[in-house]
Formats: sequence, C-alpha cells, structure tokens
Amino acid sequence: MFSNVIELYRCRALIMSLVLREVKLRYLGSVLGFLWTFLNPLLLMCVYTIVFSIFLRIKVENYPVFLFCGLIPWVWFSTSLLEGANSIIRGGDLITRVLFPPQVLPTVTVFSNMVNFVFSLPLLFIFLLLFKVKIGGALIALPIVMIIQAVFTMGLVLIVSALNVHFRDIQHILGNLIIMWFFATPILYPTTSIPTNLKFISHINPMATLIKAYQDILFYRQFPNWLLIGITLCFGFLVFFLGNLIFNKYKESFPEEV
Repeated sequence: MFSNVIELYRCRALIMSLVLREVKLRYLGSVLGFLWTFLNPLLLMCVYTIVFSIFLRIKVENYPVFLFCGLIPWVWFSTSLLEGANSIIRGGDLITRVLFPPQVLPTVTVFSNMVNFVFSLPLLFIFLLLFKVKIGGALIALPIVMIIQAVFTMGLVLIVSALNVHFRDIQHILGNLIIMWFFATPILYPTTSIPTNLKFISHINPMATLIKAYQDILFYRQFPNWLLIGITLCFGFLVFFLGNLIFNKYKESFPEEV
C-alpha cells in the first residue's frame, strides 16, 4: 500500500494533468459544455423532489436542499465506481507502456469526479441561501468528510478496476448494486424515517454515515457524529488497504488482458 501511495505522490504532476484533461473532455462537444457539471445533479434533484416530496410526501422542511446535500456526494461516489471499473481497460494504451504505473488511472477517475463535486458546491450554497438555510460553523468539518470519502472510494475503485480486467461482468453487476446501495442510503429520506428493525442497514453502510455527515454539516448546521466518522475512517483505510492488495495482485497481468 505504501509503495503505491509513494508512487502516486511521485506521479502527482501526471495525475493533475490527467485529471484536468478528464474534466475538460467530459463534456467536450456538448452545447452546454461545463454547465452539465451543475445541470446533471440539478435535474436529478428536481425529479426526486417531485416524486418523493409531492407524490410520496416525505415530510422534510426545505426538502430540495436536504436532497441536494446528499445527492452530490453520492454522484461523486457512484460515478467514480462506474467509471473506475473501466479505467484500466479504457487506458489500455497507457497500461502497455513499461514505466506507466497503472494505479494512476483509478486515481484520476476518483479525483476528476471529486473536482466535479467541488464545482457543484457553489450551486448548493446558492440553494441554501434561496431556501434561507444558514451556513454554520460546522462547515469547517466538510474537508474531513471529503477526505474520508476519497479514501473509501479510492479503495473500492482499486478493487473493481482490477477485477474488471479479468472478470468483465463486474461492470454490469456494479450498476445494479449501486442502484440498490443508493436506495439503502438515507439520501431521499431522513434517517429518522427508517424503521427500527432496519436501522442496522444504515449502521453497516459507510456511505450512510458519510451522507448523514454531509447533511449534518450543510443542512442541519451541526458537527457530525465523530465516533461514527472515526469508525468510517478506519473502515475506509481498511478498504483502501485491501484495494491495494488486490490491485497489486493483478496489475502485472494488465498489459496482457487489456
């Protein structure tokens, strides 16, 4: 794990340039271009708001803002997994180069989607102002939650990107798993609406803890539960460690498989 981290640090300039290229190419050729960074989560928010606050009548004050606070970090997470699963295959021309470290490609996927998340934050702050939701001092905890999510997401992306090279069904299974994971995470509904006999699902779901932390910081203007955040951080490092083990096991075979 440490050797991979050191290698990534040495390639930081390459990673930054590839992240910038990925961000620029994401909407290249589209009429609205970079505006899709804001429009994609905004359109999702509108659809879910209509369905869950009007049709299903979930009672949360300022529901669109509540939804947006959980939706944009989820988009970062889910898009990183879906794109990361194909990152090694998609970068086959780079993998076949002798001196190119393959762990750069999953890293670029995670960080380019994190950039999109950061660019979506101003839109969220505008919504907070429009709905007269004050921004509290707990905002200083936001970078901590982002770092934990980045570590956890990076570990999962390393796993799925390595396995997908040998087992191409991973990318198809992953899409369905992410949909199930989405509805099992309290993004569309508050944690208080979860039945008592099902609360264990949110307790074993690290994304539920992270999404709740975002909601606490941005929507409820309070610091997150630091005990749960600490447990999620430890679990994130464990996933990151396992991700590096699995990635290192398969990376020598990448040039032959892609």
